[in-house]
Parts: sequence; structure tokens; C-alpha cells
Amino acid sequence: MTTMLKPDRIWLRPDDHYLCSLTNPWYAMLARLQSCLTELTIRFWSQRNGQTLHLPVTTGCISSPMGAGSDSLPVQIDLLGAPTYLADSMQFMLEYGCRLTGSTCYYVMPSFRGEDSDESHLSQFFHSEAEIHGGLDDVIDVVEDYLVFLAQGLLDRHADDIAAAAGSIEHVQRLAKGNVFRRLTFDEAAVVLDGFGVRTHDGWRTLSRAGERALMEAIGDFTWVTDWDHLAVPFYQAYADSGRRRALNADLLFGLGEIIGAGERHETAEQVAIALAHHEVAPAPYEWYTRMREVRPLRTAGFGLGVERFLLWVLSHDDIRDMQLLPRIKGVTFTP
Repeated sequence: MTTMLKPDRIWLRPDDHYLCSLTNPWYAMLARLQSCLTELTIRFWSQRNGQTLHLPVTTGCISSPMGAGSDSLPVQIDLLGAPTYLADSMQFMLEYGCRLTGSTCYYVMPSFRGEDSDESHLSQFFHSEAEIHGGLDDVIDVVEDYLVFLAQGLLDRHADDIAAAAGSIEHVQRLAKGNVFRRLTFDEAAVVLDGFGVRTHDGWRTLSRAGERALMEAIGDFTWVTDWDHLAVPFYQAYADSGRRRALNADLLFGLGEIIGAGERHETAEQVAIALAHHEVAPAPYEWYTRMREVRPLRTAGFGLGVERFLLWVLSHDDIRDMQLLPRIKGVTFTP
């Protein structure tokens, strides 16, 4: 009988996690998969003439935590006397990069969120993000190609590792074959769920984690949910309708739920100004973001994949806190 790899929840031991991980084969396996994912990402984008950027991890202009539909807080620090934020995402910089280079831009780097860690959330995690020239349909097509490419590459190199941790490679083989993706709007998803797991706020709706799971049970995994209520998403997502009620965005559900978020951006400065007012977000920190469109209007769309969430699915595991080589958990000091 094959011995299954187990992480043993050693993140509960912040003082000597680093020592325990040296003798636990789970972590050597995790290091191999992380390296492979990064290598595959570089190869994928190189084949599409994508360009990676060396970006700072600090910013005065945070993205995801801004707006009514946010579920996390920014991480503010004092950097040598200058107040700033640790980047929750460098999507805005990738939009800048698309204008600077004239090509798709991407990176794999850490993101920081001021939220509590649990089985499916980390306050510090790795993002594989990209911004392309085009719209929502274009970026959805790219994401699907990227996921199939990752699955094929991981199977080619690490099928034994995956089987040792997950007990099977069938789920990754299924993705590697493609033709697994489904798509429906938020309105259609709400009908399927018949109200279950649909949270209604002051005029806008979101899906709970239970709602995501119920939708996957009803429709299947690898389901895109598009056209969310605009106030449920960050202000920078483009409008899908003239009434400004829906967004040109999409979340891809598989595994634990939402693993990839994608969206089309506002093309013009005027559209950004309207959205900032709509979401009641102070415009001053985003003046540069608006002015960038005055100098270079451009239609782009992008996505972010949570690396730990994706590998959690690959390994059929149930706690994302086991997916960090050196854990970083809000409120806990780890050595080193």
C-alpha cells in the first residue's frame, strides 16, 4: 500500500515549523510543485510574447480591498518613515505595463491581505496575475488555456508527487484534457441556487462559500460565474451594461470555490471617474490611474490565480495553511 504524504499541520508550531518541515516529505514535494508552476507560467507566457515585470511590493494605491464588495483589509506599514501599503495585487502595475511595453504583462509574486487565515484564506499568498490586450471573453479563453497547460505540465513532471498526496491524478488528468469549462451569469446562477447562498446587501449580491459549493454540485466544477452586480466587485471592473448594474467580470469556481478572478478594465479616464463615484471610493489615490488613461486609453483585461489555492486543488487537500513552505499567518510570529 502506498504511503500518503501528510503535512501534519505543523504550522501550529511557529517556533520550529522550519525544523519540522525539513524532515516532512510534504514540504519537499510542495517546493517541487511551486518551482514547476513558476517554470510553466514563464513558458506559457513566453510562447504568447508575454513580458514579466520586476515590480515593487509596496504601493500607495491598493486595489482589491477598495469598495463595498470587498472582503479584506489593506496592510499598511511604515517604510522608513513613509506610510505605504503592502501590495494586495499588482494588477494596476500590470495595466501600466501593458501600456509601457505594448504586450501582455504577467508576474508570480506575493500579495498581502489584512484578513484572518483559515482553511481557505491566507493573509500572505502568491499570485499568478496577468493583463492582456482585449476584453473579458479574451481573458477567459487565455485562463482556460493556462490551466490546461499547467495541468499537462504538472502531470508530465510530478504525477507521482500528486498521486502520493492526493491519492489520485484523475482530477488533474481531466483538466489536462480540456473541454471542462462551463459559463453562466450571476443572474443565472441565482436562479439555479434558488436563493441559497446568495447574499443580498444594500442593492447588490454576492455568493457565499456555501453558495459556490452548491453551484458546483448543481452545474459542475470549472464553472465561470460572470456579470456580477457591479457594487459586489472592485471599482476598476468595466461596466457590462449602460445602466451600470453589472460588471464585465468572472470568477472561476473549482476545488474549494473561487480560485481565479478575471475582469475587463475601464478604457477611459471618464469611465474610471464614474466608477469611483459609484463605489464611493476617494479619487485622490487613483488620480495617476485615471491620468494614465488620458495619456494612453487602452482596452485590457486581466486575471489573478491564487497559487496556493490552485495547488490545494491539485493535491486534493483541505487546508491552505499547509501550502506555505514558511508560513505567514496574521497575528502569529514564525521563525525564521
